[in-house]
Amino acid sequence: MAETTSPGIDWAIERGMGALAEKMGLQWVEFSLERCVATMPVEGNTQPVGLMHGGAYVVLGESLGSMAANLHAGRGRLAVGVDINATHTRSATSGVVTGVCTPIHLGRTMTVHEIVVSDEQGRRLSTIRITNLIKDFPAAS
Repeated sequence: MAETTSPGIDWAIERGMGALAEKMGLQWVEFSLERCVATMPVEGNTQPVGLMHGGAYVVLGESLGSMAANLHAGRGRLAVGVDINATHTRSATSGVVTGVCTPIHLGRTMTVHEIVVSDEQGRRLSTIRITNLIKDFPAAS
């Protein structure tokens, strides 16, 4: 787990990243309203030919963007993804990839984030954009 360095990362660690992201080895590095960073190993997240699976890039991007949107939403509100797209421009075959998430729009009912996934040499591998709808958290029944 990441070292606790800010209230944002404390919140992210307490909330958890979800079973899928945990299985894929996602690790928080930095977490705030302005910038969220996480890493994911290539190993275990590849296609049969040994390239990092495009869906793994999207899991990293959606994990970062959705968590960032939920931090922005605040208590009693929930952000849910309504659109995501990804453009993969390079392949990773080993090591660790890093996703950096920054807001494009932080509104009252909608957020848009861009996530850039890079390899250990700093080369861009994938660019992901996610839109989240913010709504009131459902009441417990």
